[in-house]
Amino acid sequence: MFFFESQPLSNWLMLLIVFFVLIGLNELGRRFKSGFILLFIALPIILTFAVWPKTTEGTSVNDWFHYAKVYSSLAGCIGFWLIRYVKGASSKKWVLCFPPLILAINICEAIARDFQIYGLHLNNEVFEGMMTVSGSWNIMNGIAGILNIITITGWIGICISKDKSKDMLWPDMLWFWIVAYDIWNFAYTYNCLSDHSWYCGIAMLLAPTFAAFFIKKGAWLQHRAQTLALWCMFAMTYPGFIDNSQFAVRSSHNPKALFIASLAALLANVAVFGYYIYKIIKTKRNPIKGELYTDLKSYKEIKALAQ
Repeated sequence: MFFFESQPLSNWLMLLIVFFVLIGLNELGRRFKSGFILLFIALPIILTFAVWPKTTEGTSVNDWFHYAKVYSSLAGCIGFWLIRYVKGASSKKWVLCFPPLILAINICEAIARDFQIYGLHLNNEVFEGMMTVSGSWNIMNGIAGILNIITITGWIGICISKDKSKDMLWPDMLWFWIVAYDIWNFAYTYNCLSDHSWYCGIAMLLAPTFAAFFIKKGAWLQHRAQTLALWCMFAMTYPGFIDNSQFAVRSSHNPKALFIASLAALLANVAVFGYYIYKIIKTKRNPIKGELYTDLKSYKEIKALAQ
């Protein structure tokens, strides 16, 4: 394989299992208050004090990045849940600053990691438990991540769905931004978490995108936060699954593959940025003070689901 080492059918099946389990648990946390409290409040407290100090020691997940990622994603889950269920919260602009802020922080963590890897000038060397290769791809993908942050729009239009699940909807966060994000994030995991990217770069990215396209439109950020938190908690509890089990999948560490993944991420985000500038010029709308894509059909479909 070009991006990964050759692998048996069992690893392809495990990829599908991880994908469907993430979707299923996300639905449990999305639809039921008790499910959310169990998965994203009670379970992390138990894991933090009773499990992770033992399971992460000496593994590839025992570093600042993995801890920052699990707790920032959990902060997002809890913050979004409060926006959904605290009466009047979604009507306050200062509250609506939280979703784009936590999203930008998560992207910045990855950008910092890409630039860090580039600065280390690694050449098939083990860094924090994983074989890593530094190169121009880290810079390209870091720039793609910056563009991804710039093109976050319409946060003051975040609203709550009118059905029983009371999902946090973001009408201005449309499919083209989500696809560009996914390509960028895959390239990031492939660059910096190479031997984990089979699961966290494919299954974990496809799960929230599938949920946003086919289960609950407009709630991508909510889906993303919950599936990310679930995977991070699993990885820190059972790091052997992705490090040395029969289901572990190694990257090919091929410089050409690294370059192609990051180039695709950069081109996708340049395209979204170009469209973003075009819409600003054409509509004369301010994407910070208002929403940018209100004339698009996909925006209207999501807005119709809101209260």
